[in-house]
Amino acid sequence: MSSLFTAADLASATGGVMTQPFHADGVSIDTRSIQPGELFVALETGARDGHDFVAEALHKGAAGAMVHRQDGMPDGAPLLVVGDTLAGLTSLGAYARTRFTGSVVAITGSVGKTTVKEMLRVMLGACGSTHAAQASYNNHWGVPLTLARMPPDFDYAIIEIGMNHPGEIAPLARLASPDVALITAVASAHIGHMGSLEAIAEEKASIAQGVLQGGALVLPANAGLQERIAAFAGHMRVLSFSEADVREVSEDPDGSDVLADIDGQAVRFRIEAPGRHMVMNALAALTTVSALGARLDDAAQALRDFRPVAGRGVRRPILGGRATLLDESYNASSASVRAALAVLKLQPARRRIAVLGDMLELGDHSRAEHVQLAEPVAESADLLYACGPWSRVLFDAVPPRLQGGYATDSVALAAMLLPNVRDGDMILVKGSLGSRMRAIVDALENAG
Repeated sequence: MSSLFTAADLASATGGVMTQPFHADGVSIDTRSIQPGELFVALETGARDGHDFVAEALHKGAAGAMVHRQDGMPDGAPLLVVGDTLAGLTSLGAYARTRFTGSVVAITGSVGKTTVKEMLRVMLGACGSTHAAQASYNNHWGVPLTLARMPPDFDYAIIEIGMNHPGEIAPLARLASPDVALITAVASAHIGHMGSLEAIAEEKASIAQGVLQGGALVLPANAGLQERIAAFAGHMRVLSFSEADVREVSEDPDGSDVLADIDGQAVRFRIEAPGRHMVMNALAALTTVSALGARLDDAAQALRDFRPVAGRGVRRPILGGRATLLDESYNASSASVRAALAVLKLQPARRRIAVLGDMLELGDHSRAEHVQLAEPVAESADLLYACGPWSRVLFDAVPPRLQGGYATDSVALAAMLLPNVRDGDMILVKGSLGSRMRAIVDALENAG
């Protein structure tokens, strides 16, 4: 098997100087997961300086390291010296994009990005060789890293693009240069940084700036995006999806059977993940498959093999099978909390318990966004356990019969929750990443 990058590729792509020639079979920024033969990129992230881990990376078999300083490096180390390692990684990603012979999909949206990415991984994988990041690598280093790892001769690549401040999506979209771009949804996530839903829609629409001539943009029909992409619509096709595309749907605790209109074609599919939001994610993914010109029937059939990913809707038994965890702990917004509560409501259980942490980055909208969850909590849950200052607002807003317990942080809430779990309980855990709801998931999984 040929290398992902030859020595000439590495030097040409980055403009760097090699202390000795080496080729690379992959690209890594983390010594905990680095594989022999990979290029280690010594990024400075603020919290950590990758240069401090070069020796460890080489000891674990790295082919060489991209660095922007050489002091403290092991004697005789194979180095690719660049002006800045983040810029070097970005250049390497751009080089990988120029030589890629397949089709690229870029995904953004307030909710559903990673879930739709994983749906597309399964569906496009049934149509050809497909590359996608294993995690939510969707920021200023994650996008170039995902691009840099692309095998040049694959049929498809899926690039996830995130944001939490204005102006972040367009440059990443231009770097990815997608053949098809997808906006999954426009919702209030990060509204504290963005100021308004209109500003969020504007930022999401900027992904269109990266779409190649003759490419396509897929977007939700009712998100107020059409007028914002009008300036770019001349060089691309625009496809939309909406609830109105669903002709028939039968929901159950494990998933949904659906007949939908996908870009003018009637498509039946089964998705093994419950909730109407998962149906909408599937519509977005299938419309993207159609925009690519891939085999829609094969993709729809493959969707049956999709399963939710960790922290985003995985259900699993806990406490020796006496109770069930619905793990939504990775992140949270108003839209995703409502969707998770709707799934909780579908589940057969003696008691349905919602364990919620704060939704962050909502700014002046924080109080209203949390209070407005009181009604869906009351409709879906028998008990609410909550942690964090904004979740206290929600906890106080629900009827006393629903108030299971409140704590200031997730660790304290876990200690409060565990003794009160009963046989047959279904427990939803959800909150923003900064609320550290994973601590509650770990406590539930490790108990018994």
